[in-house]
Amino acid sequence: MAAQVKRAFKYRFYPTQAQAAELSRTFGCVRKVYNLALAARTEAWTLNRERVGYNATSAMLTAWKKTEELAYLTQVSSVPLQQALRHLQTAFTHFFAKRAGYPRFKSRKRSRRSAEYTASGFRFRDGELTLAKMAEPLAIVWSRPLPEEARPSTVTVSQDAAGRWFVSLLCQDPAVRPLPVTGGTVGIDAGLDHLLTLSTGEKITNPRHERHDRTRLAKAQRELSRKAKGDGANQAKARRRVARIHARIADRRRDFLHKITTRLVRDNQTLVIEDLTVRNMLKNRSLARAIGDAAWSEFRRMLEYKATWYGREVIAVDRWFPSSKLCSACGNRQSDMPLHVRAWTCGCGTSHDRDVNAAKNILAAGLAVTACGAGVRPQRDSSRTGRSAVKQETPRREP
Repeated sequence: MAAQVKRAFKYRFYPTQAQAAELSRTFGCVRKVYNLALAARTEAWTLNRERVGYNATSAMLTAWKKTEELAYLTQVSSVPLQQALRHLQTAFTHFFAKRAGYPRFKSRKRSRRSAEYTASGFRFRDGELTLAKMAEPLAIVWSRPLPEEARPSTVTVSQDAAGRWFVSLLCQDPAVRPLPVTGGTVGIDAGLDHLLTLSTGEKITNPRHERHDRTRLAKAQRELSRKAKGDGANQAKARRRVARIHARIADRRRDFLHKITTRLVRDNQTLVIEDLTVRNMLKNRSLARAIGDAAWSEFRRMLEYKATWYGREVIAVDRWFPSSKLCSACGNRQSDMPLHVRAWTCGCGTSHDRDVNAAKNILAAGLAVTACGAGVRPQRDSSRTGRSAVKQETPRREP
């Protein structure tokens, strides 16, 4: 099982002037090919109800290279261009499966600048990575070692809005294997005052990374807004200044979430969370900024894939489960529980911290699902429908 797990190892690198120019050309060609193929597929369906697949667009790419207008496509490696067509095919596959919307055209200003190379488009030898059409290897900062005898299957080069260059190497990692089975179970309640509250009583502070840099970000954004349109160099500098602050916030948030999710997965066999609809919650104008900074969706994504890697189990309790209103001692349900109430006492005499009590109820509902199956339905409003909890696609493994 461990030999089949692939991980992407991302590093920062510093290209030479020639390498940066070559990669910038490649990014532009990848965007152009993607947009041309999308336009061709859309037109074929609109006019003739004809579905154009990857093979047809690959043949189109060969024809485009022979035209005078698009002859510049031959100046870059063909591998990223073919990968762009494969990515478009994947986007259409998700669209037809109703997992995503219709593919959109890539924008020169807003879309991610990246190019993907398969094994025929790069050489990795003696710890040096050389891309096609380049004479020198990339100056990569190896911030962490690759697995022993790693052989990258794909390499993705990207540049973020702050101007930083990154290379991501996808390779098999034999170190990823199921951890020893433990008896640990934990319920997790997400919040804003505290990012996470565990059923054990532990509360994990919300770092509020965006709030810490909000003054600096506001100043940079004001400076950007004052730049006149058409003032290319100064406007670009101001835009990069804003992007660097956003990048700093995102990097710190990601690092914090990685540390928290790794610890939780390592210490617990079963983890129970709430099935929150963050997209809908972001429509609350009063809390949208704080909810976005908390990154609950990213926390869940990390928790689930790490549980899959290490043989743990993640259970999602229905979002309408009244975890805050139930007494975790006697099961009595309160009629009302406003958000400003952070502590309360049940009629049975038990005093509760709102978040700790919710985490305990979430854990109990998740364990009921594990024991009795997904048909178990805890107390909930009669106007709501659906399952109370869902077991994630994380198989339980024997030690």
